[in-house]
Amino acid sequence: MDLVTLAPRATPDERTAVDVVLGAPAGRWDGGERADPEGGHTSSGGHAARERRHLLLPVLHAIQARVGWISRPALEYACRRLSIPPADAYGVARFYGLFSTTPRPPIVAHVCDDVVCRLAGAEDVCADLERAVGPAGEPALGGEATWLRSPCLGRCERAPAALFTVAGTLPETIAAAPVDAAGIVRRLERTAAGRRLVPARIDPDPDEERLANVRRSVPQAGRPGLRILHRVGIINPLSLDDYVAAGGYRGLRRAIEVGREAVIAEVTASGLLGRGGAAFPTGRKWAAVAAQPGQPHYTVCNADESEPGTFKDRVLMEEDPYAIVEAMTIEGLATGSSRGFLYIRAEYPLSAARMAHALAIAREAGYLGTDILGSGQMFEIEIRRGAGAYVCGEETALFNSIEGKRGEPRNKPPFPVESGLFGRPTAVNNIETLVNIPGIVADGGAAFAALGTEGSRGPKLFCISGAVPHPGVYEVEFGASLGDLITLAGGVSGGHELRAVLLGGASGVFVGPEALDLQLTFEATRAAGATIGSGVVMVFDDRVDIVATLRRVAAFFRDESCGQCVPCRVGTVRQEELLARLANGRPNGSADDELALLADLGQAMRDASICGLGQTASSAIESAFRAGLVAFPRQAEARA
Repeated sequence: MDLVTLAPRATPDERTAVDVVLGAPAGRWDGGERADPEGGHTSSGGHAARERRHLLLPVLHAIQARVGWISRPALEYACRRLSIPPADAYGVARFYGLFSTTPRPPIVAHVCDDVVCRLAGAEDVCADLERAVGPAGEPALGGEATWLRSPCLGRCERAPAALFTVAGTLPETIAAAPVDAAGIVRRLERTAAGRRLVPARIDPDPDEERLANVRRSVPQAGRPGLRILHRVGIINPLSLDDYVAAGGYRGLRRAIEVGREAVIAEVTASGLLGRGGAAFPTGRKWAAVAAQPGQPHYTVCNADESEPGTFKDRVLMEEDPYAIVEAMTIEGLATGSSRGFLYIRAEYPLSAARMAHALAIAREAGYLGTDILGSGQMFEIEIRRGAGAYVCGEETALFNSIEGKRGEPRNKPPFPVESGLFGRPTAVNNIETLVNIPGIVADGGAAFAALGTEGSRGPKLFCISGAVPHPGVYEVEFGASLGDLITLAGGVSGGHELRAVLLGGASGVFVGPEALDLQLTFEATRAAGATIGSGVVMVFDDRVDIVATLRRVAAFFRDESCGQCVPCRVGTVRQEELLARLANGRPNGSADDELALLADLGQAMRDASICGLGQTASSAIESAFRAGLVAFPRQAEARA
């Protein structure tokens, strides 16, 4: 039966946005017009259309970039083109924080109010914007612009930060940091008056300015002895010649020379553990995928770096993109994959642009494609953009997102090495893990394993932010202490007293000043009941309101829970409500009763949540109480 919707037709702009991604409709069963009487009684091409389900997110991005929001007619036109039920696609569009299914002005400033930006004055920025522009989400400047509060934008070293999106035939997405309210208003006014935000460019600063500018994010840039960051700030990130001259593609050439088994053996011998938080042995993961008989195999690079306080992967994509292309190619050849996906969070527009440029140049030079360096082997990489969902940092949620679905985690087993993306064996690693690969393959796993400690091999990147004079990405060898890192960043700002450090981000653990001697290794932090996680080191001095920080962490998990499982969906809300009652001096019963309930909630979420979001949603909050960073009256009055 031919299903005919009663909604208004999509506008020409909306149809064009969809067709740019999917191509022009081939006929009425592909979303085109009724052409002939026979076409009304026969159907063909439905299966092929359904196989393009994975293009749903790119289509939704295209619609929003063209008109500023996703209307019902636009969504239904996309659904006809892709043979997706409209209710299903609506659920996808509603899932992601950067998509809007209600009318929105074409110009939007997303202002970060997460933990680090709050420390840098984001609440004052938001208050000033309310006075100057109006409440968050309300149309302003003649209905052309608005502003919204945003979770972490991954620019913690330059906080506070904002992300500007401009819809139209020439859409723009631009991140800026640091920002203030006056600067945000000026950008909105200029853009509403028809002027572009900034000239469209992805090229770096002139040579004489490059190192100075990069050092704002990577204070060690240009120093000798670095292994991961040794090219950052030194080479032009757009230049393949610069990359090769600095040692690039030695690893890929050797990988082709020695073959996949030898490559996996070197990675295994290196002792490289995943740097995304789970710390799983990379060589074991690759070997498991390579051994799977089913084809095709896939590789996925997880660049959805959404953990508050984390920004190292953004820096690597912006300043050393060819290293990621080379690493993914080595991974593809080693695991028997011919296709890889690079999933980048939408809040990183410059990262996406520079990675797209690197892919195009590498492909043109023969480092990607059907005959890599004349070896007869093939591998391709496709970029996919997220749309504002922290949970998509979980690997199976990321697979669902690439497949055009809600980013909800899957139950395990089966594990990704057996059934991952599109139900096929998949190797998934994050950016920092992968950038170690070319050096390991080129120089041997033993050289890498000689660095660090017995249980934590190699160098490690840490993102230091908060109350330090020189925040940024720092590279140290595993075994450095927490105090060493803070010293590298200049100590505590302004001579203030250190109050606490949050290790691992919002899903991590608070430690007090007594932990300065803690060795930053997987084994030492585990023994101390802490975590390295994604490498976040967030420093708080004696001026910080820890209670307000915990409430922001709780609100973050409440908003970012995908809602699929009850322990997380309900537990994150109850946790935030509990903290609000304590902060307002109106506990249910006594403060001790509330803390006992907090512990119960945390245990239930750890035991029964499907993924790591729910399992770690209470970690930072509970650890702050254990460390004595928060004190409420022990005998609070019961609520009247």
